Amino acid sequence: MKTSTTRLTVAQALVRFLSCQYTERDGARQRLIGATWGIFGHGNVAGLGQALLQYGDDMPFHQGRNEQAMVHAAVGYARQSDRLSTHAVTTSIGPGATNLVTGAALATINHLPVLLLPGDVFAARPADPVLQQLEVPYAGDVSVNDCLRPVSKYFDRVERPEQLIPAALQAMRVLTDPVETGAVTLALPQDVQAEAYDWPDDFFRERVWAVRRPEPDAIELAAAVRELKSARRPLVVAGGGVHHSGAEGALEDFVDATGIPVASTQAGKGSLLHDHPADVGGIGHTGTATANELARTADLVIGIGTRYTDFTTASATLFANPDVRFLNLNVAAFDAHKLSAQPLVADARAGLAALSGALGGAYRAEPAYVAEYTEDKERWEQRVDACFAAEDELVRPTQAQVLGVMDELVTGDDILINAAGSLPGDLHKLWRARSRDQYHVEYGYSCMGYEIPASLGVALAAPGRPVWALVGDGTYLMLPTEIVTAVQEGIPVKVVILQNHGYASIGGLSASVGAEGFATQYRFTGEQGAYAGAPLPVDLAANAASLGMTVHRAKTVRDLREALAVARAATRPTCVYVETETADTVSGPPPAQAWWDVPVAETAERSAAVKAREEYDRRAAGRRRHL
Repeated sequence: MKTSTTRLTVAQALVRFLSCQYTERDGARQRLIGATWGIFGHGNVAGLGQALLQYGDDMPFHQGRNEQAMVHAAVGYARQSDRLSTHAVTTSIGPGATNLVTGAALATINHLPVLLLPGDVFAARPADPVLQQLEVPYAGDVSVNDCLRPVSKYFDRVERPEQLIPAALQAMRVLTDPVETGAVTLALPQDVQAEAYDWPDDFFRERVWAVRRPEPDAIELAAAVRELKSARRPLVVAGGGVHHSGAEGALEDFVDATGIPVASTQAGKGSLLHDHPADVGGIGHTGTATANELARTADLVIGIGTRYTDFTTASATLFANPDVRFLNLNVAAFDAHKLSAQPLVADARAGLAALSGALGGAYRAEPAYVAEYTEDKERWEQRVDACFAAEDELVRPTQAQVLGVMDELVTGDDILINAAGSLPGDLHKLWRARSRDQYHVEYGYSCMGYEIPASLGVALAAPGRPVWALVGDGTYLMLPTEIVTAVQEGIPVKVVILQNHGYASIGGLSASVGAEGFATQYRFTGEQGAYAGAPLPVDLAANAASLGMTVHRAKTVRDLREALAVARAATRPTCVYVETETADTVSGPPPAQAWWDVPVAETAERSAAVKAREEYDRRAAGRRRHL
C-alpha cells in the first residue's frame, strides 16, 4: 500500500512536526514546544524563517535580541512549566549559533529541556567556504556548531532531508526524558532547510510523550527503610528534583509523619514553604546556620533530587559526623550513588510515597531533636528580621533591606528570579518562600545575564502572576537586551536593579582569598590605579528607560516601598532602580555559615595573600571523602 505523503521543505516539515508534539504526566497533557524564539540571518531566514511565517497559526513566535538570551527565556519557560513544556530557539550560522553555547550549558547543567535549531553551512558545499564558515584543515565536516556537542544532551546535523525523521524523534525522546533532558541541538545546514521532500503523513500525526515516574526497586526500598530506622539525627536535603517531579506534597507528608527537618539547595528552596515547622532553610555555603549545624551532626543525610554541588557540601567539609551515611533518592542513578550513598533510584514523588508507605508510621524523630531544630529555626528567623529591618526609612537601603521590603510586599503569586552575584547568597539565607515556585534562582551555572530574559519565559508560562527579575549592576550590563522584547510584546515583567558599583560578590571573594578586590569595582582608575577612583557615572535607570521600560528611581527605603508597590501593580514592563548602601557600618546579611573551596596562591609577597593561604590550609584540612 502506498504511503500518503506531503511535499514540504525540511524547515516546513520540522515546524509542522514540532507543533504536533505533546507531553503527558499524571493525566495532564500540554504542548511540548510551546513557541519558537528566533533571530534571522542568512543561515535560517529562507528556511526556518519562511516556515515559521507559513505556520504562524500553529507555532507562536517571539523575536529575540540576543541568541544567548533567547535560550535563557526558553529555559525560564521550561523550569516554570516543570520541564513538561519548553521553547525552541533558531539562529543563523556563525556568531548566532555560537552565542547559544552559554545558554545550552546552563540548560544541560540544570537538567532543563530546550530545543536549539542553529543554521549551519551548506551540506552540498557548492561554495566553500561560505560567509562565517570555520575552515578546519583536518576535517571537512566540522562547523562552529560542533562546539554545542559537549553542552548538548543530544546533537545531530541534518545533512539530508530524510535524516530529519529519526533526528527529530530522538530529539523529542531526550527532551521528555526526566534523566537525560537538557539542551538538544539539531544543526540545520541552510541549503537543507530549503530543500523539498515527500514526507510520510504519519510524521505529522499527534504524538504524546509520556513523562515517566519510575518506582523504586523493592530491594533498594527495603535498604532505605533500614537506614532510616537506625538514624537518630536524619536530615533531608531537598534539591531541584523535588520541584521537577511535583513532589512537594509528598515531601510534606513524609516530614509530617517523621519529623525529619528539611534543608534545601538553591534549586530546591520552596520544597517546603518557609513557615513549615520542618523547613530549616538553605544548606551549604549560602545556607542558614540552622541547616548547616544540623548537617554537621547528621548521622543520615537523605538527598532528594540533588546533585550535591560544592556549594551544598561546603566543598566536602559540611557533613562532619564521622558516622554519617547517605541515602539518595534520585531519578538519575548517577546522582543517587554520589557520596557512596545507599541509592533509591526513582522519581522523587513516587519514591517518597513508597518510602512513607514502607515505613508505615514506624519512624519518628526524637522529641529532643525536633525541639533543637525548632528553637534554632526561630533564632535564625530573628536574625532575618534584623537584616530586613530599617530603623530609618529615609536612608539608602542595604541589599538585605531591599529584600525585606519585598518580603513585606509579595504573596505566593509572586515569582523572584536571580542567578548570580551576591544576591543568591542573600536570598538563599534570608528569603521566605511562600509558594512552591516563587524562588527561581538559577545556581547550577550561575550565569550573569540570565535573569531578565528568563523572566520573559517565566511570565509567558505563568500569565497574570507578578514576575520579578532581581539584578545587580554587573548582571544588568551583561544582558539587558530582552527588555526590548518585553516592551514589544507587552510582557509585564518587573526588573529591580540594585546599583552597588561593581561585582559585589566577587569583590568579597577577592578580598577573602588575598586578591584584595582587584578589578571588581566599577570605578575610574584614580591616581593609585587598580580601579580605586570615583564610581563610574553610569545611569542604568536611563538605559532601561531608553529601551522602553517605565522606570522608578528609589533613593530611600520609603521610596523603595512605594516604587515596588507601583511596579507590582503595573501592566507593562517596569523597572525599579535603587542604589544600595555598601558601607561596612551598615548591617548586612549574616556571613557564610560554611566554607567554599577557592584555592589561594601557595606563595605570595603581599600579606593579604599570605594570611588568606593560612586560612585556606586550615579550612581545607576539614575535607573528607565519604566512602
